[in-house]
Formats: sequence, C-alpha cells, structure tokens
Amino acid sequence: MADAVESVLEQWQRECPDLDFTPIGVVGRVMRLSRLWDKEIKDFLAGHGLEPGEFDILSTLRRSGEPYELTAKTFLRASLVTTGAITLRVDRMAAKDLVTRVPDATDRRSVKIRLTPHGLTVIDRVLPLHLANEARLLEGLAPEDRQRLATALAAVLESHGDTPAR
Repeated sequence: MADAVESVLEQWQRECPDLDFTPIGVVGRVMRLSRLWDKEIKDFLAGHGLEPGEFDILSTLRRSGEPYELTAKTFLRASLVTTGAITLRVDRMAAKDLVTRVPDATDRRSVKIRLTPHGLTVIDRVLPLHLANEARLLEGLAPEDRQRLATALAAVLESHGDTPAR
C-alpha cells in the first residue's frame, strides 16, 4: 500500500510528465511526518502537563549537568525563538515551579535559568516515557534503516547550516 505522498506523485507525473517531482517524494514526506509527529508529541507531552517548549527547556537544563542551569543567552543561541518567547516560557515554567531564575555570580547583568527540584523530578520522570514514545513513532523502520535515515537527515541539515551552537 502506497502512502499519501505516492498518490500525489502519481497524479503530478500523469499531469506533467516532463517535470521531475522526485523532491516531493522526500520533502513532502518529511513535511507530512513533521506535522503528524508534532501532533503526537504535543499530545503526549500535554498528557504530562507540559508543552513542547517547556520540555525543550527542561531537557536542555538536565543535559547541561549539575547545577542544571544556563543563561538565557545560551538558550537563545541554541534555539530559534526570540528573547520575548524565552521570557514568557520561563515565566510560565517558574509559575509551575519547574525552573527558577538566579543571579549570575560572575555577571550582575545576567540571570541564569535553573531547574528546581520539582523540575528535575518532572524531566527525570517524563524523559524515559518520551523516548519510548519516539521509539513507537519509528516502529515502522528496522534499526539499521533508522540509522541510515538519521545519517541522511543529518547531512541535509548540515547542508543548510544547522550545526551545533557554540
């Protein structure tokens, strides 16, 4: 059974046989998966009282190591959101006792965002469940196909300048 994109490709080939629609086979599928997975992940996280942006901040702080804190500037460099968006997100998360703001001891103009004990408990509880949910989303692929796909997608991202923030 073909996927929905295959049907679109067949229609275009029939209507415009002189054009190369191969890019739709990749880009269309990536975009379609993005929409489907975005909803799945949002629904999963909502079931745990989190929004995707909140989970992103919690996981970023958790993987930074003890004392699980980073400056707002570090978050801005690592994300595509504005200062205002980070501020609003942190405000909401502070109200939920997931993070707190602490003065930067080395730069009085700067503030660090730190996981609270409750935030650490939440991320440590939700992370394994999140990973299991993402594994479920990939069940249609054999492990070796997952690795090949990850490598190919990494190459495309790198070709578009998506490299680690420094």
